[in-house]
Amino acid sequence: MSTVTSTHMLNRQWRLRPLLACHIAALLLLASWLWQPSRQLWDRFDLALFNLLNQPVHDGGLWAHAWAIGSMRPVDMAVGLVMLAVMLKADLIFDASQVRRALFAFLGALLVLLLIRVGFAELVKLMDWQRPSASLVVEGSARLTELFPGWEERWDMKDSASRSFPGDHASVLLLWAAFLSFAARGWRLLLIWSLALLFMLPRLVAGAHWASDALVGGVLLSLLGLAWGCFTPFAARLSDALERLCAPLLQRLARLPLLGRTSLISGR
Repeated sequence: MSTVTSTHMLNRQWRLRPLLACHIAALLLLASWLWQPSRQLWDRFDLALFNLLNQPVHDGGLWAHAWAIGSMRPVDMAVGLVMLAVMLKADLIFDASQVRRALFAFLGALLVLLLIRVGFAELVKLMDWQRPSASLVVEGSARLTELFPGWEERWDMKDSASRSFPGDHASVLLLWAAFLSFAARGWRLLLIWSLALLFMLPRLVAGAHWASDALVGGVLLSLLGLAWGCFTPFAARLSDALERLCAPLLQRLARLPLLGRTSLISGR
């Protein structure tokens, strides 16, 4: 299995070519969504995919129940745990000695993404790019909160949004998948992107987001988060700082019988 090198996850130099490439790709993607001729194609794709995914929900059954569960807020926490488990399992994606540094570097990229998201939200508001979600626009759409009112009261299901662009949920998943792709090869790479797609689907099936919220807005944010997190020294320096800051705590945790043996704590 290929491992992460310092030129990627823990790059301590400015890598101008991939940094610039990420920005160009993000701008072209946004331009394709804003330019009217190509926006019509996006809108058609959005509607076609939503109808394909959402119409079977009317029939209830396994399809509706599965995506209703996937749309529950607590499931987002479970998804986060799965993402962490994949990242922290020694020798699955990263070597055991790299697991902790990978986690710290990813947190750096995620922090960058969240900061960019704040600024981009203001731009979206200023330029009036915002729009309601598919479930609020498409007549006759199946609403999971209406089909499962008891679940909605108890678990807070996500099937609509008055401001759906960009797809924040998708941006985090895509950043995670892209970050792990630095190290993953073969079936591991397929696993990562299959999980990312699977975890994005509940929002699309329920109509909380249009496809382009994820494929334009989500990809754009993840590209910029990846660019400024991993193709600049930021992630490496933050990882170094967190290593120093956490060292006393890690030394104590390493003495614990089970926890101390994990790669996250022991570094091996």
